[in-house]
Amino acid sequence: MSSSSESPQLPPTTAIAAKTGLKATTEKWFEYSVRVQPHHTDYAGAVWHGTYLTWMETARVEYLRSIGIDFAELVKLGCDLPVVELSIRYHRALRLGEMAIIKTRMDEMTGVKMYWDCRIESSEKQELCVTAKITIVAIDPEKGKIMRQLPPAVQDALVKSL
Repeated sequence: MSSSSESPQLPPTTAIAAKTGLKATTEKWFEYSVRVQPHHTDYAGAVWHGTYLTWMETARVEYLRSIGIDFAELVKLGCDLPVVELSIRYHRALRLGEMAIIKTRMDEMTGVKMYWDCRIESSEKQELCVTAKITIVAIDPEKGKIMRQLPPAVQDALVKSL
């Protein structure tokens, strides 16, 4: 007998097939700057690893806003874009007071599945600190299911930005 507290699981990203035939790629990077504040760091003054994830999410949301997709409005339309896969590599820690540039781009879009690249660099030292590959997929948050296609306005904005 299974527990009723178990939450439904999304299928692995390899099971998400493109249903619209839409496929696009880009080389353009969106840049977002941040200064390392005390609340971003651990007790040693180095950026805590989870902070990098927050910065990457903020940069993606700001990128979407810059092309005309307001995330709050997107959710009101019945479309959410959760991370379903993440690979991150830490090259060097950022320290308290340093400026960082978070660079993000949608590398590829296939149907409702989007692949993002992210780079976090020290702006003063011009050093690479973090690289990441992120996969997000459009879901209907009420149904908890993967959408068949993106809302047309969202799809148009993403294609135009590529």
